[in-house]
Amino acid sequence: MVDVLIIGAGVSGVSCALILGSAQNKPFAMDKKIAIVAHQKASSLQNAIFNNAYGIPAGKLGSELLDESLEHLTNTYPHVQQIHGEKVVSISGEAGNFTITTNKSSFQAKIVVIAIGSGNPFTIEGLESFVMPHQKAAPEKNRIQLKNTDHLVTEGIYAAGVLAGHRSQLSIAAGSGASVATDILTLWNNGNPVQVHDALAK
Repeated sequence: MVDVLIIGAGVSGVSCALILGSAQNKPFAMDKKIAIVAHQKASSLQNAIFNNAYGIPAGKLGSELLDESLEHLTNTYPHVQQIHGEKVVSISGEAGNFTITTNKSSFQAKIVVIAIGSGNPFTIEGLESFVMPHQKAAPEKNRIQLKNTDHLVTEGIYAAGVLAGHRSQLSIAAGSGASVATDILTLWNNGNPVQVHDALAK
């Protein structure tokens, strides 16, 4: 049983994992188990090049960012478990006791964050009732999102990035994943608002 399982290792998924991982020394988070299904093959970053994303050098390839982001997660927050070579096919259960089944195995999680793309059809069984047309994508692209209120799909399940209804921009996706992470940290902190910042010693 993990406390949070993040599905998808694109921009929003890894951003969520980095923020959750960075809270490891907070009393309310130090005993939490965090995992990410690091599936990236379908990420739109595979064919991207960035010239307009804050903090990213112009000309950076999306394929490089995908690799570098997981290296960053590994090197900085190694306690975040990375699950490679598996793709989620279904989610069942309820908040506090979800079963996430992949093409190879299954996992138990208290909270699930879904951070995959907005391609149609939606390929994870168990959440069909939340699928709707994407509200910020051109209709002819036939994109979908999950119905949510401020990323919360239903108790214990969050959507992040384009799947939460955001536009497909790297900076927006990163912020969406970070927002979900701070909401989860706030939940762990008995509802007291949480941000996680690093600072230079004075």
